[in-house]
Amino acid sequence: MSDLLTQLNGGSVPALDLILLLTLVALLPSVVVMMTSFTRTIIILSFTRNAMGVQQAPPNMVMVGIALFLTLYIMNPVIQQINEEAYQPYVREEISQEEAVERMVIPLKEFMLRNTYKSTLDNFVSMSGIQVQEDIMDYPLTVVVPAFMTSELKWGFTAGFLLYLPFLLVDIIVSTTLMSMGMVMLPPAMISMPFKLLLFVTVDGWELIFSSIVSSYR
Repeated sequence: MSDLLTQLNGGSVPALDLILLLTLVALLPSVVVMMTSFTRTIIILSFTRNAMGVQQAPPNMVMVGIALFLTLYIMNPVIQQINEEAYQPYVREEISQEEAVERMVIPLKEFMLRNTYKSTLDNFVSMSGIQVQEDIMDYPLTVVVPAFMTSELKWGFTAGFLLYLPFLLVDIIVSTTLMSMGMVMLPPAMISMPFKLLLFVTVDGWELIFSSIVSSYR
């Protein structure tokens, strides 16, 4: 098997390195979704679009692109730390593959633990049945990742609730006004849409949301 892999890549890359590379590529989407700021970001952007009542503006592809680039911006310090402490030493053959993977995990775990509710982490530690550690860095990824994901969902849905409130207020005002004028047959959603967009543009909504997402991470 090793000889076959070496022949397939022309002998330029060791078989073990090729297997590791293919494994990392296969796991990359899961890493992006579960161990970075992508989940919270895409949830908040989706709630924003739904709260305004515009179902396809911006399109899903644009939303995912914005979320990815915001994730790269937020995760840049972590990526730089991984590059300096794990990838570059491994390229210079100063450390082994196992040590490189261990060094890569540390910055990601630190990032996740900084942005995980303590109560959520304690709950998953209790459910897993493992011993409580004095240093939270000693907890395995099987506990840290689900605790981080749960915290991200909490953050995202809390932000979504707060985003809905001003737009809901606009809907209530428009509906009440239309009813008082006897225009009950006119769809309130169609009338409130321009006012929602005007409110969002006036307060510079996108910049406010992006800056809030970035500043919410520690």
